Amino acid sequence: MSSRVPSNTGVQAKPLVSRPKKSARKRRSSALLTLFYYTVFFLLLFGTAFSCWFFLTKPGSDLRFMMADTLITTQHRHWAQYLIGQEELEKRVNRYWAQFDVYSEVKDKEELVNVEEKPAAVVQAQKPAIEIEDIQGTNFKGKLLIVHDPKMLRIAVPGTAGKGEKVSSMVKRLGAKAGVNAGGFVDPEWKGNGFQPTGLVMSGGKIFYNDGSMNTSNHIVGIDKEGRMVAGKYTPKQLMDMGVQEAVTFAPKFIVNGVGMIKNQADGWGIAPRTAMAQKADGTIMFAIIDGRQPAHSIGATLYDIQNIFLEHGAVTAANLDGGSSSVLVVDDKIVNKPSSEYGERYLPTAWLVFEEPENARITNIWQGLDPAKIDPSKW
Repeated sequence: MSSRVPSNTGVQAKPLVSRPKKSARKRRSSALLTLFYYTVFFLLLFGTAFSCWFFLTKPGSDLRFMMADTLITTQHRHWAQYLIGQEELEKRVNRYWAQFDVYSEVKDKEELVNVEEKPAAVVQAQKPAIEIEDIQGTNFKGKLLIVHDPKMLRIAVPGTAGKGEKVSSMVKRLGAKAGVNAGGFVDPEWKGNGFQPTGLVMSGGKIFYNDGSMNTSNHIVGIDKEGRMVAGKYTPKQLMDMGVQEAVTFAPKFIVNGVGMIKNQADGWGIAPRTAMAQKADGTIMFAIIDGRQPAHSIGATLYDIQNIFLEHGAVTAANLDGGSSSVLVVDDKIVNKPSSEYGERYLPTAWLVFEEPENARITNIWQGLDPAKIDPSKW
């Protein structure tokens, strides 16, 4: 028998067939698509859960209304409607103004403030004219300007008609020791030139600006001839009869006779950069200047936060001033806080300035002879 292996057994071998392997690119695409689907699913799940919490629970609603109040105090007030609806927005704004009117009706007891009857030079010899303290809270940082003699304060206005002026410029031009932004102003599309105030402006016992009649009530923050702080709702005629020397329009008054009017954070009118003014029983004036809208530095404060700071420092009267991107403190020609405006200091119509010789401050009425109805606050 032959040992040779036959070359053909009659059975044909099948060739091996292998499935083509997926390319690395296709595997990555498949993995990314799966990740995308999972991400969308979890985002939808989280969004649904958050929406239920945000709109249907008390903690969520408290946060939602706080955010709405914060927007109400900014140039984007209309955005608040997306959080609480247009109808609720209007109700909330109206409720705040109604509260402000109620606060203003509580009358100050003059006997609670005893301004020292001493010449400014004597007061300065005993204490520095001004002091600066750092103040802070959970979400904010700022400065407290302390003015020991209230009669050193004057309301300053721009030096040129047709345009507002930066507080630092007013301080330098008029030779003041310090300056703080004061009253509100007409600000169309939040690009205003800072020249047209709202309401009333008084300086040196004279009415510089009045957009109403002598019997039109305004929310006022001012100082009378005795050095007492005046805050609340008054007509220009009443202010003249009361001997008010310096005044601007803003609101609300929120400490009366040493008692805080704002009862909790929810009524604190949102979180924002702020400027506010207060007076102690010995006549000392305090300004709180709070930075805001800067997450890495300071978000901002509610009026309830400011109220607590003032009460801790012995305030018997306090009122709000213009805030937001206008909030600024200038000392010896230098800005010592961190204003929120990305464009730097704003051009403003009024500022509270501290003078060593306030009677010699050369502050002139740039609105004299102008019709408020014919001022164009958008023209630069």
